[in-house]
Amino acid sequence: MKKFFNNTIVQLLIAVIVGILAGFYVEGTVLSAIISIKHLTGQIIFFLVPLIILGFIAPSIAHLRSNASKMLLFAFGIAYLSSVGASFFGAAVGYQVIPHLDIASDANTLKELPENMLKIDIPPVMNVMTALVLAALIGIATAWVKSEEFSRLLDIFQQMVLELVKKILLPVLPVFIFANFCVLSYQGAVTKQLPIFISILLVVIVCHYIWLALLYGIASIYSRKNGWQVLKHYGPAYLTALGTMSSAATLGVALNCAHKSPILRKEISDVTIPLFANIHLCGSILTETVFVMTVSQLLYGSMPNFFTLALFILLLGLFAIGAPGVPGGTVLASLGLIISVLQFDESGTALLLTIFALQDSFGTACNVTGDGALTLITDTYEKKIAE
Repeated sequence: MKKFFNNTIVQLLIAVIVGILAGFYVEGTVLSAIISIKHLTGQIIFFLVPLIILGFIAPSIAHLRSNASKMLLFAFGIAYLSSVGASFFGAAVGYQVIPHLDIASDANTLKELPENMLKIDIPPVMNVMTALVLAALIGIATAWVKSEEFSRLLDIFQQMVLELVKKILLPVLPVFIFANFCVLSYQGAVTKQLPIFISILLVVIVCHYIWLALLYGIASIYSRKNGWQVLKHYGPAYLTALGTMSSAATLGVALNCAHKSPILRKEISDVTIPLFANIHLCGSILTETVFVMTVSQLLYGSMPNFFTLALFILLLGLFAIGAPGVPGGTVLASLGLIISVLQFDESGTALLLTIFALQDSFGTACNVTGDGALTLITDTYEKKIAE
């Protein structure tokens, strides 16, 4: 039972339910205290954002020097194209579907909130765009000079940041989520729109299946082989990803599935499956794209314009490789983009974190299953350049 309640998803579900229910009854001093908790926990989480960006993006870029061959560069390219392509597909669906869901901004109908009794600000050591650029430059410079010592330091720093995520951010996150949903429930911003998120989740899952069909179709055409000979073996990996919500935890099963395919060479899949598990996040960022559009429409009254969303997608495809292996990791790694490019505030970020984390298993399952198609494409490419 203790293990059950220690699960992050369970904690988030409890935080959401308790927060929504509490929002119907709290008022006065209690509500002011909850607003103070919301502010303080938000300050802690947003203080960690630049550290998360540095800790995961810089080491990932630094390690690219070991992937300098044509095959691995090709693998990185198709992983990026798949992730970004999935996001633009999700955006196209979102622009068509979300307006028909009749989501109205609650900005003019929300209850007025009492004043924050305890406003303690904890400014981050740097803003998010500075962290994004610094992480990229440090990673590139480390790769250029081929410094093993600094690369190891970046790996150690990554481990330190991961511990901060596990021991500070994740324990604080349910409290932050509870406080935000309590406030949103009190104002009436979320309870009116719960059916909307269920509808959007179903739309997203359908989009996952369409994108997987497209990937395996392209792989079949490029390789001139039947992609079903790969896909039909991926059932165990898909189900495992649904349960673990982690590409890393699913890696062993995914490798086993790839090895069962008669049209994939083991020497190629042993390289590409672990690689794609870290850089190919088509399902996760497709989902995030649709969800940011929905949250923006719900809380701010409109979806991001196309050019803003396009910039967000193109950058998200790059920085998603820094996603930590925790539920909602893609959103955590892209918090800087969400805040700086999309201009989300604490309420929008909290809502996005929650609804993304609660469905993260479906996005991960799509990521893992799509890796088989990209492996088939990469296998074929390696044969061609070897001839």
